[in-house]
Amino acid sequence: MKNLRIGAIGAVLLMVAAACGGSTTSSADTIAFAPKAYPAEGPADCSAEGYYGFKRITSTDASTVVFELCAPDVAFIQKLALTNFVINDSGYLSTATADGSIVEKPNGTGPFKFKAWERGTQIVLERNADYWGQLATSGTAVFQWQAEAAARLIALKAGTADGIDNLAPTDIAASEADPALQVIPRPALNIMYVGMNSSIPGDPFEKLEVRKAVALALDRQRIVDTFYPGGSEVASHFTPCTIAHGCAGEAWYETNLDEAKALMAAAGYANGFKTTISYRQVDRGYLPVPAQVSADIQDQLKAIGINAEVKEIESTAFLDAASSGTLAGLHLLGWTGDYPDATNFLDAHFGPSVIQFGAPIDAITSALAGAGKTAVAAEREALYAEANNAIKANVPMIPVAHGGSAVAFAAGIQGAHSSPLGNEELAAFGSGGDDTFVWIQNGEPGGLYCADETDGESLRVCGQIGEGLFGFVTAGAETKPLLATACEASADLLTWTCTLRTGVKFHNGAAFDATDVVDTFASLWDCANPWHKGRTGTFEYFGYTLGAFLNPDSCAKAE
Repeated sequence: MKNLRIGAIGAVLLMVAAACGGSTTSSADTIAFAPKAYPAEGPADCSAEGYYGFKRITSTDASTVVFELCAPDVAFIQKLALTNFVINDSGYLSTATADGSIVEKPNGTGPFKFKAWERGTQIVLERNADYWGQLATSGTAVFQWQAEAAARLIALKAGTADGIDNLAPTDIAASEADPALQVIPRPALNIMYVGMNSSIPGDPFEKLEVRKAVALALDRQRIVDTFYPGGSEVASHFTPCTIAHGCAGEAWYETNLDEAKALMAAAGYANGFKTTISYRQVDRGYLPVPAQVSADIQDQLKAIGINAEVKEIESTAFLDAASSGTLAGLHLLGWTGDYPDATNFLDAHFGPSVIQFGAPIDAITSALAGAGKTAVAAEREALYAEANNAIKANVPMIPVAHGGSAVAFAAGIQGAHSSPLGNEELAAFGSGGDDTFVWIQNGEPGGLYCADETDGESLRVCGQIGEGLFGFVTAGAETKPLLATACEASADLLTWTCTLRTGVKFHNGAAFDATDVVDTFASLWDCANPWHKGRTGTFEYFGYTLGAFLNPDSCAKAE
């Protein structure tokens, strides 16, 4: 039986949890609803220099929340659907942020409850028998991880896994021909890029000429042809062209070694220089074989005198360093869309709070700010063209590929699907008899308080446990109501009134109401809020998507 695959330590944890009444999430005291507005002292000052985003959030009754914004946001509902913004019980937030357990023992309202995290091996979830919606098909869901695609496929063929993420490109054809497997492509709603930081003193990439030289030196078509599966393409822009306005403006540079060498000489590096190429050993649809792609880029850059040392960094440390803007040299990273709008790709990488590539660039951030405020297609097209042209002119990174990929399942798994957003729903998977579903992904989560996480490994687990006001349809990118039944916008898109689902309970037994929504967003929004705590405390996704923080002097700084 597949449930025998749960490790010995995990089995002990399960027995202890069962003896204590099931889920390892602590029980809750019932808290009577009381209306609440945040900030309590009055709306945020939308005219303050550098401030944008939320103005005020109010729970007017137990099933109604009102969001007031400083500026229109045409993607507001899509942003509310992100796994980073799942709603937490107010009482749980208070206790779990105080003792730090929020990072490892999530609470939620979703179809699975957290059961155990056996560090280094697996995470075990159990069916939420009190779920307000369709119950999970399997009674137990297990997340495991293997960095190597070959190891994941071996486990699937051996029957110790039911589904795996990211088949190696070289294994897709044979797996499709194997009657014991089912292979499902994942659309290329992603981007792989080579990042540089223009703000590290003394680093050659401070100079625009050097950054542009690297852009001109790389043969991106060679990389795609050599390392990517069918369905992949060279990126003409950072955002995939399937997203509206994503490819407005000029296409990226073509390879030109002569011009690249001239720029290196103009920058004072006619004889080249030494640097590093950093990556994390985590397969992604946008970067299926990180080590090999890094080695190929290393080889290509020798043509313009750049001698690069390839350097693997542990995944969570790598992401933290990228976010804090401390990665010197070149780094390989990418992005899978959270929702199909240009704001998700561009604001998350070039917005005013992002320092991954160095100091934000005004020509980019101003265009993005304007594009996010208007619903007029022609205006958005012009502003995104302006932003894309500024990205090309300043070369903070080099867009390389939109990568096709595939997931695989045992042939007997029902409900098998892939998600273009990388958030497959394990509640839909079942084998028609066995009550345990085992999914092997690329790496271990950094943490399970996903308001303060950015990696896909964390987000996929969190999405099985917690729910936001909205989510995304199974195997698609369209939004669907979850804890909200509807949100109505005012004509000027500045006020959103959301009606909440009634009768919902958190896994710890607490009743869900509108003040939980206010407290959840307040804890992310306000750096002085006592519940503004997580694994890093930086809450990057909030800054990427919903706006500036209140009391920014109290915000944690990425290190």
